[in-house]
Amino acid sequence: MDKKNLAFDRRNFILLAAGMLIVIVGFILMSGGQSDNTHFDPSVFSTMRIKVAPVVCFVGYVFMIYGVVCRPKDDADTKSAGLKEDTSAEQVENNAVEEKDTIINTKNA
Repeated sequence: MDKKNLAFDRRNFILLAAGMLIVIVGFILMSGGQSDNTHFDPSVFSTMRIKVAPVVCFVGYVFMIYGVVCRPKDDADTKSAGLKEDTSAEQVENNAVEEKDTIINTKNA
């Protein structure tokens, strides 16, 4: 499979993996605090399990969504982004005239 045909690049996979690890950490923070029929454990309702862990999971899901939505950068896009060319109407017209002259010269030769 050609690398140009892939939907994701390295940055996308890193964001997805980081998001997955953050979600796993959030679920680990939520775990614990067992209660049975005879004994109630109040740590089930601790701040870490009720507030912090869901926020951590949410942040992980946001990372994963951004990893899917984020577009991979093309090599041509990164090269042209660094070069700021002036595309004024006069320059475009001059380029068109030069191309026309080149075509006429190659036909006459």
